[in-house]
Amino acid sequence: MDGLSQAVRALAQANVSGIAGSFGNAGWSVRMPASGILQLTSPTHSPRRPRLLLSVGIHGDETAPIELLGHLLHELAQTPRALALDLMIVVGNPAAIEQEKRFVDADLNRMFSDHRDAVQAAAEAVRADEIMRATASFFAEGGTQKWHFDLHTAIRPSLYPAFAVLPGVLEGARRHILLGWLGSAGIGAAILNRNPAGTYSAYTAGACGATSATIELGQVAALGCNDLSRFDAARAALAAFLRGGAPPASAGMPHVFKVAQELVKRSESFRLAFDRDTPNFAAFQPGMVVAQDGAAIYRVGAETEYVVFPNPDVRIGLRAGLMVVRVE
Repeated sequence: MDGLSQAVRALAQANVSGIAGSFGNAGWSVRMPASGILQLTSPTHSPRRPRLLLSVGIHGDETAPIELLGHLLHELAQTPRALALDLMIVVGNPAAIEQEKRFVDADLNRMFSDHRDAVQAAAEAVRADEIMRATASFFAEGGTQKWHFDLHTAIRPSLYPAFAVLPGVLEGARRHILLGWLGSAGIGAAILNRNPAGTYSAYTAGACGATSATIELGQVAALGCNDLSRFDAARAALAAFLRGGAPPASAGMPHVFKVAQELVKRSESFRLAFDRDTPNFAAFQPGMVVAQDGAAIYRVGAETEYVVFPNPDVRIGLRAGLMVVRVE
């Protein structure tokens, strides 16, 4: 981390005390309910004030969002009263970040539910409970404008360098406004996922009533090795949201997809029918085999499907990929 700014280095180490001090000195109500979790509440204590949650590092090897958020928070801390909403920051898995790997015991982004089975004792299960308690408390005190952007990077390259997944509970005006913000942030594609999921954004949308999205910004890389200029639009859109208190209007929308099928790993026999260099959003034609798990064969349906998040290395019982179709 030698070449990193002090602000980014501190955030990567789940140290939010410097940001907390800047806002506390400016009169903000500051809470740090657990390591790497910071809650900033306006001095006015208005119950109608919007609330925004920004999370990074849910996977320890996804570093671009840590760098991006570190710079944003450093800039904001110079003028704390410019923050136009109540803000919560979560650095998800500090131990995995320190070890420069995706997780320690098990995938944290499958832990935000009651269905953990054999990994209930994992370090990530304890951390997920800690995060959920703080999150529920933060959103319980706010009004109806609740937002959550869970910032990630993808394992594989992608035909859309920046894309998002939206929980299926988001509908109508909320989804439309969110898609507009994603467009302003340079997000090229948005996937509507109506299937149950143990992800952080699915939890905040379902349990807390937040307008939430998992946002993928580029591909995994070591800290300090990210080209953040690729995500200038996302950085500008986040900065505008933080200082404006509302999502900026967008002239464009991302391409919208919906989940056609999930590729679930049922046994160690699970195999993808394509190699590890296949990018996210690669197209597969009707009838093509995309995966096999013993006697079970996953085929493309009646229209072209695109693969997203293919990962045969997941634990048995978990999703090993999504097949999505374009929504016109």
